[in-house]
Amino acid sequence: MAFDIEMIKKVYENMPGRVDKAREIVGRPLTLTEKILYNHLWDGNPTKAFGRGVDYVDFAPDRVACQDATAQMALLQFMHAGKAKVAVPTTVHCDHLIQAKVDAVTDLARAKTQSNEVFDFLSSVSNKYGIGFWKPGAGIIHQVVLENYAFPGGMMIGTDSHTVNAGGLGMVAIGVGGADAVDVMSGMAWELKFPKLIGVKLTGKLSGWTAPKDVILKVAGILTVKGGTGAIVEYFGEGATSMSCTGKGTICNMGAEIGATTSTFGYDDSMSRYLRSTNRADVADAADKVASYLTGDPEVYANPEQYFDQVIEINLTELEPHLNGPFTPDLATPISKMKEEAIKNNWPLQIQVGLIGSCTNSSYEDIARAASLARQVSAKNLKTKSQFTITPGSEVVRYTIERDGFIDTFEKIGATVFANACGPCIGMWDREGAEKEERNTIVHSFNRNFSKRADGNPNTLAFVGSPELVTAMAIAGDLGFNPLTDTLINEDGEEVRLEAPTGDELPPKGFDAEDPGFQAPAADGSGVQVAVSPTSERLQLLAPFDAWDGKNITGAKLLIKAFGKCTTDHISMAGPWLRFRGHLDNISNNMLIGAVNAFNQKTNSVKNQLTGDYDAVPAVARAYKAAGIPSIVVGDHNYGEGSSREHAAMEPRFLGVKAVLVKSFARIHETNLKKQGLLGLTFANEADYDKIQENDTINFTDLTEFAPGKPLSLEFVHADGTKDIILANHTYNAGQIGWFVAGSALNLIAAAGA
Repeated sequence: MAFDIEMIKKVYENMPGRVDKAREIVGRPLTLTEKILYNHLWDGNPTKAFGRGVDYVDFAPDRVACQDATAQMALLQFMHAGKAKVAVPTTVHCDHLIQAKVDAVTDLARAKTQSNEVFDFLSSVSNKYGIGFWKPGAGIIHQVVLENYAFPGGMMIGTDSHTVNAGGLGMVAIGVGGADAVDVMSGMAWELKFPKLIGVKLTGKLSGWTAPKDVILKVAGILTVKGGTGAIVEYFGEGATSMSCTGKGTICNMGAEIGATTSTFGYDDSMSRYLRSTNRADVADAADKVASYLTGDPEVYANPEQYFDQVIEINLTELEPHLNGPFTPDLATPISKMKEEAIKNNWPLQIQVGLIGSCTNSSYEDIARAASLARQVSAKNLKTKSQFTITPGSEVVRYTIERDGFIDTFEKIGATVFANACGPCIGMWDREGAEKEERNTIVHSFNRNFSKRADGNPNTLAFVGSPELVTAMAIAGDLGFNPLTDTLINEDGEEVRLEAPTGDELPPKGFDAEDPGFQAPAADGSGVQVAVSPTSERLQLLAPFDAWDGKNITGAKLLIKAFGKCTTDHISMAGPWLRFRGHLDNISNNMLIGAVNAFNQKTNSVKNQLTGDYDAVPAVARAYKAAGIPSIVVGDHNYGEGSSREHAAMEPRFLGVKAVLVKSFARIHETNLKKQGLLGLTFANEADYDKIQENDTINFTDLTEFAPGKPLSLEFVHADGTKDIILANHTYNAGQIGWFVAGSALNLIAAAGA
């Protein structure tokens, strides 16, 4: 029986009536996205039509998922909220704190020793508050969720941007910050601006070297890293139904890289097959009874331009394998053009490492297709030219592929199998030689390839592709290699060609595992003690942020004017900093150390206006805070792109930053700033970014009149005494202004529970 089957049946019981009512109110056929959203309104039955990209709406998600790096802060906040138990099914997954270095067994044992304090905390706090706990080694959150919790037509939120992976099973699954998760775990409504809708019509059918990954790589090239912001992407068409469920998950997973709120597919036979293969026939049977409500209405897919805000059409039969990168996931290059582009841009052609797996591409089908290529190495007397690694997505997948001989196949070509964890995908990779910062090329089947992301080396050029393409490129060791047309020279000097990959969608003998890694919570957690040492460097109980004093913020100093791309990796790096994710003071020492200062084009070097000296960003922020001086951060377009990590908002809040003024925000980060009581503002005139000078002092002139829809005026006083008045827009509604006034959304929750 599936987890939480009664909750799932309740969702399906409500769905026909609510969707029929919504269709009547809206006055037209509905997309799948709209059906799921209207079925999850906080108030229950729909009573009005909502404006896309306009109306803020309260929703009631079915469940919450947290990974260990973000769960620490989320659960520390939940403890502060004063609740006895989570209000909706919630899980914690230990996947981010396991560093890839040697092999699965060695690395997992080391992580359990090094992060024992954190794992014990997460285990005990889960036990106390009724949260399902997945132990270290159980797998990556999104793969485990797909295998156990995702269900067609459901709605979930998760404290990781790739929560969207569950769209592969027909959910609306959305990445959020921990404060949003605390709202839902506390039994409160979750607020989201009703999204715009992007429809992607898939015609034809994938074949040969082309994989589901190539669909999202193509879409990323079309929409760019911000083209999906504020929108849900809904895939449909014959190409969608011809694809595997896990392939759909891959596409939805990487939808985070186009800024989309989430992505989803309608319920079909592939989802039913996957549910039954993962021991959830009860969910499939329940879904079958309401199948017409778990996909878009026929009229929508027949005339998509009438129902979506934007429509993209991709013919899968004609789609070519892609490699995206370097340094950004939307630089899309068909494999036939890669050699030309590499030479033109002076990208190193020699591939040092090929890496497959991660939450994005670690399904049985992915590994089976990659293994079919690995078998050709010995069969054709080839030698793998690059290092090669595999990161299984879960213990269920790892055990099954070992049973079916795939791991043995990979090891025969010299591959290293890492632990069932995020590993190199999030920078938890102790790569030998990375500290030399040599310019080099790697290829991987992950989702992000920002500078320094995988190994900390700013000169590592990372290219994103499907597992099968990455495997072929690693065998060849050449970025210019096109497996569709090129040959390789084997150990006998003969020209040989790799045959197109093949592999089963699902294991013929079924999935299996000796120990999947799940720990159920105590039936009554009231007696469970959650201990946090006051001298711990890893964990720190939270103190509430101060409420707004009701006055204009004046005398603020410019902390940094960030230049160009400033992702959450730049604002709060992962990698070795993950160890401090439960200790706000300690992790704040990484605040904005990756951001480029517009005035000197250096990272982690900003002017301290109190001394005139240049210092690290956190050090200058702490100096202003100690002197009782507020500070302000200025940024460029799509500020906060990438991960859902709320540390990128909590750290500035903790170090005295009062406002972040940028050209545009990524969705999750803007919400995280609001939740933590910060002012997230955008230039009314983007050209005003150029007016801001290094020695500026900033005064708000009308913050006392803060109101929805009313821009704020900021006075930038320059060193020579001249001034510029800059108008700043915002998207705060009345409730969100309440968060600012209270000091944070959590302060309001705690006050309500008192």
